[in-house]
Amino acid sequence: MADALPSVDALRLDRESWARFGWIPVADSDPADGIGRLEFSWGDPHLNIISHDASEVPRSGDSLVCEMLYRHDSHTQALMVLDNDAVIAVAPASAAFDEAGDIMQLTAFVLHQLDILVLGRGTWHWGPFPVRDSTVHLLNLQGMGYLKDNTMVDLAAAGLACEVRAGG
Repeated sequence: MADALPSVDALRLDRESWARFGWIPVADSDPADGIGRLEFSWGDPHLNIISHDASEVPRSGDSLVCEMLYRHDSHTQALMVLDNDAVIAVAPASAAFDEAGDIMQLTAFVLHQLDILVLGRGTWHWGPFPVRDSTVHLLNLQGMGYLKDNTMVDLAAAGLACEVRAGG
């Protein structure tokens, strides 16, 4: 019998929990408006709509399996969920993922329609992937040249894949 994968329970998205990974935009009347700043070191901000499909990631029962993470060092990335519940997993930019304990730096969040977040430069991320529906659509603001700045760590190859439990 194969060993069970380690698991991460997804949290509810809120400013405090997300602060290690970026920031959550606030209303223009909020005194905190403007504290978080978008960064595009290549001067190439680009806004589009992207989607992620359930078939992009393996599932283990009710959990999704996180097998890889990505990061962008040249820009922040803003995402807003347009339709279906989703889950995102993130880790601090300082995480190396070169030993088993590193997977403990992974944090997951459940996202609902109209939730919006900004990933800080270099923040490792996976998803957002749909929780129950076949597809999630996202408003996406990131550097146009992200393909030249799309570092990937293969957790599965390093024996560090984990289950992400999205819960309710």
